[in-house]
Formats: sequence, C-alpha cells, structure tokens
Amino acid sequence: QVQLVESGGGLVQAGGSLTLSCAASGRFFSINDMGWYRQTPGKQRELVAGISNAGSPNYVDSVKGRFTISRTNAKNTVSLQMNSLRLEDTAVYYCYAAIRPTIGPVIRDYWGQGTQVTVSS
Repeated sequence: QVQLVESGGGLVQAGGSLTLSCAASGRFFSINDMGWYRQTPGKQRELVAGISNAGSPNYVDSVKGRFTISRTNAKNTVSLQMNSLRLEDTAVYYCYAAIRPTIGPVIRDYWGQGTQVTVSS
C-alpha cells in the first residue's frame, strides 16, 4: 500500500520560513509528478507547486520567488522550502504524487494526510 507521509508544518511569524517534506513509501513501480496543494476553509484545494520526475518545477503565481520545490527521486521525497511567508499562506498543505503502481499505463494520484501551516502577524 502506497503512503505519503508529510512533516514540517507549524506556526511561524510573517516573513519567516518553513520547510515541508513528504516521503512516499510502499510498493510501486515509479513516481511521475509530485507536489503540494493547499486548502483553507471554504475554498477549493489549489496547486501551490509541482515538480516533474525530471525536476522541472511549476508554481502558482502567488508563491513565485518565495517558495522552492525540490525532489530526490532515489528517496521518493519531495520538499517545499517556503520563505517570506505571508498571512495568506496559512492553510493545510497536502503532498501529492502521481504514481504508477506497476509496469503499465495506469497512474494513480495519492495524497498525504495534510499538515497545517499557520503564519501569524
């Protein structure tokens, strides 16, 4: 069974930094895209940053220049370095991974349990 386990959330003052990490475990063939979404009450989950298995990143405009996504394929991990945090970055952050369970065309999305990031003034 595939699991994504996140760590690194918490409380930080505006302007501060946090790093989120996520590790995929279990039996699977390969991982395609990985990334981070976030969600606040009453709003849809939004993509914050994604990264391909070749290491090509993409970001939502609001975090460009402040957040950096990276991954280590050998360890099946993805991280999100968040700098210059703002009040509006407060949310539950979810790791995701598009995983190929076995050899073949099927790819499934897997999600972490979510980690709270709270930015205070």
